[in-house]
Amino acid sequence: MADKNGPVAVIDSGVGGVSVLRELISLMPNENFIFFGDSANAPYGEKSAEQVRKLTFDIAERLFASGAKALVVACNTATAAAVRRLREAYPRVPIVGIEPAIKPAVLYGEQELGKTDGSSTVLVMATPTTLEQEKFERLVGEYRGRAQIIPLPCHDLARLIEKGDLDSPETEEYVRDLLTPYRGVDSVVLGCTHYPFALHLIEKYLPGTAVFDGACGTAREAKRRIDAAGLAAERTETGRIEFFSSKSGETADMYKNFLKIKIK
Repeated sequence: MADKNGPVAVIDSGVGGVSVLRELISLMPNENFIFFGDSANAPYGEKSAEQVRKLTFDIAERLFASGAKALVVACNTATAAAVRRLREAYPRVPIVGIEPAIKPAVLYGEQELGKTDGSSTVLVMATPTTLEQEKFERLVGEYRGRAQIIPLPCHDLARLIEKGDLDSPETEEYVRDLLTPYRGVDSVVLGCTHYPFALHLIEKYLPGTAVFDGACGTAREAKRRIDAAGLAAERTETGRIEFFSSKSGETADMYKNFLKIKIK
């Protein structure tokens, strides 16, 4: 059996998964965490599913070999490409992925706006690879008829955020041009873990639109699976957090800085 005090591994193509890590820390403060960002290969959203699957497996194997007791794939693209196969390969390890928060957005339209006739509009911002996956198509199919779901491929947003350009004119212009045609939609789903770091711009150009992302739900599911496996940490003190990157330089320090950014 895995060590209960072993770390929970959190992986992403880069800084985006830090938005999920902060929810995990809030929910499970006594756990140790290892965050690994594959910034050398970012962004995943413009790679093929096969490439993303191989990268994800390579990282997961290294982290399990180093003692990780559970894995959170904090990347929508990697979840769609690899999580099912990871669970098949490691059936005894709690493995959690993330998916676009379409369900709460649809429920918001029905319950909060009273649009029970399928007329509420849900804009799903995501990487091209996420939107092309069968997993996304199945998810959309579950809610077809209950809302108008609009997929919006965001080719460069993750790349701009990965560079740390959260307030640059280039990033603001990109978000403005991307979202202005959709002003007035009822809700927007952030289908990439990078996107919460651009929330201030998304809210600026989609005023009055409800925003949903999957970080909180992913953290709750991770805790549920870890508890169910009997692997919750036994310590009472706050756990430690380690950051690693596949990219040389100060990238790991950048991840730490992103953890301090106030999203809301």
